[in-house]
Amino acid sequence: MDIAAPIDLIRPQEIAFGAGTLSRVARFAAERGYRRPLVVADAFNASRVDLLGLPGEVAVFGSVKPEPDIPNLEAALALAEEVRPDLVVGFGGGSAMDLAKLVAVLPGSGQSLRDVVGPEKVAGRQTGLVQVPTTAGTGSEAGTRSLVTDPDAQAKLAVQSRHMLADLSVIDPDLTMTVPAAVTAATGVDAMAHCVEAFTSRKSHPTIDLYALEGTRLVGRYLPRAVADGSDREARAGLALASLYGGFCLGPVNTTAGHAVAYPLGTRHHIAHGLACAAIFPHTLAFNAPAVPERTKLVLEALGAPASADEAAVREHATRFCADLGLELRLSRIGLPEGDLEEMASEAHAIRRLLDNNPRDMSRADILALYRAAY
Repeated sequence: MDIAAPIDLIRPQEIAFGAGTLSRVARFAAERGYRRPLVVADAFNASRVDLLGLPGEVAVFGSVKPEPDIPNLEAALALAEEVRPDLVVGFGGGSAMDLAKLVAVLPGSGQSLRDVVGPEKVAGRQTGLVQVPTTAGTGSEAGTRSLVTDPDAQAKLAVQSRHMLADLSVIDPDLTMTVPAAVTAATGVDAMAHCVEAFTSRKSHPTIDLYALEGTRLVGRYLPRAVADGSDREARAGLALASLYGGFCLGPVNTTAGHAVAYPLGTRHHIAHGLACAAIFPHTLAFNAPAVPERTKLVLEALGAPASADEAAVREHATRFCADLGLELRLSRIGLPEGDLEEMASEAHAIRRLLDNNPRDMSRADILALYRAAY
């Protein structure tokens, strides 16, 4: 590791964290004089937009889908073109916040989605942007990336731009209290994967290691508690903080093979992203252990497991952590046909923006072997 390697750390202008901080959204909107807010949300959160206390004529796009695709984005952009908001609020999980970022920068810009795919191609932003997560997993409230699925290519399009960073991110753990146990488990594993993959990445950096390892510890300490008792406020707050830390990891370092191998499960078979990460996580952590043995030991210790860099032991301990959350980890049991594994391996191997970060080179054959081990 080169401790002097340059790194670009970008954070929201303002972060409000803790129980009861949701009221900051209304104060922020009033202070800035916003009168035409547009809330981007899934159906559930669209039904409780009044909690935000927004001023003026509030428009709501309440049809965000899990793993949003291009048609879903186009519908949100059409509403934005109609109402011409001066403030966009992402209210929900990562899908809502990812779409909110693009809704804040694309309308009126002369740019299309295809124009901005990749790093730093967005021309600018004229509207305010606030992010309010209601799950603890993606960390999208703290990042500069947005992911949208291309249904024709069955692949995710990644847009990265500092113009998509929120003016205000409000992380109120009380909003997560009603999240069901299964969703809590899956989203929590997603937060953990962000942290672990950044910590074990070829591009790991000391300024991010602090967030990555502490985020992993928070998940290890609080995720089992939140799954067992959704009303545990301390556990909910711990997971919200872990998710935020995972979001900090995504911009400067990003994820590695774990996410690359998990993505085809979502784009091709619509498996929830957190569940896909959980099914893949034990296998990629074990695969990478020979390349980063000391960091792998620290990851296992952070999750409350015995320190080890032995591939079989790493796989066993990581599998037990995820399985004890009640998650189904077998690909054969979550709806993946075995005949698709070959093509999925090709699709995952093509995601170079993530695989090139992996600490150990992973061939297409390695990915296929991993899928078969998880099947």
